[in-house]
Amino acid sequence: MKGILGRKAGMTEVFTADGKLIPVTVVEVEPNVVTQIKTKEKDGYEAIQLGAFDKKEKSSNNPEKGHAKKANTSPKRFLKEIRGVDTSSYTLGQVIEADVFTSGDTVDVTGTSKGKGFQGVIKRWNQSRGPETHGSTYHRRVGSLGTMRPMRVLKGKKLPGHMGNEQITIQNLMIVDVDTENKYILVSGNVPGPKNSFVFIKEAIKGSKYEGPVELISYEDAPAEEVVENVAVVEESNNEVETTDNTPETQDEEVTE
Repeated sequence: MKGILGRKAGMTEVFTADGKLIPVTVVEVEPNVVTQIKTKEKDGYEAIQLGAFDKKEKSSNNPEKGHAKKANTSPKRFLKEIRGVDTSSYTLGQVIEADVFTSGDTVDVTGTSKGKGFQGVIKRWNQSRGPETHGSTYHRRVGSLGTMRPMRVLKGKKLPGHMGNEQITIQNLMIVDVDTENKYILVSGNVPGPKNSFVFIKEAIKGSKYEGPVELISYEDAPAEEVVENVAVVEESNNEVETTDNTPETQDEEVTE
């Protein structure tokens, strides 16, 4: 099991060499630091703790500063444990870059969904509303809350409440591109959470459904000769349009004379 912490920057789209368009989410990935290594003898299970995105010293309390000092790093805003790893292959204070994943890998992305505030049952649970005419006083309220016996509301009843702001995991997404120089990872599709929210990318637990890496194309990769030829063709077409537009005006002037 491998993973990395990042921050959702937004969404865009890329094109493959065979002409397909892939919507992707851009995840900003700063270097992750191994801030703690847990062992079965000391903690009861094996795991590593990753930290990402520096936090100001004045905004950190003493326990946070002491915890980060053990790994010889600064306090971090985002901490996450990864279980199911070989702890012997990691060292305290080790830095993990975005190249831990490669194009074509299948991953699961975990994030916190957007909060919608306090909502009723119609918006929160997609329930139907009551009649609006003939003196009905029931429109968007909750329906029956329970049976005669037992005389209480059963657990799991769908009621109004806080909507969103929950931890959600989207499974079997593909790593489209990894750029260690600009520190970002492109993940196919959408991931939960608003912009600038923290996400956790980890290796998929249900296997891979993608065959291999994706070959992307961009306008920057096009040869300069082709770009010049395209510009020349556009200019010629514009000149033809201008001449055709001027011809009727000259004919009208001759007729008036």
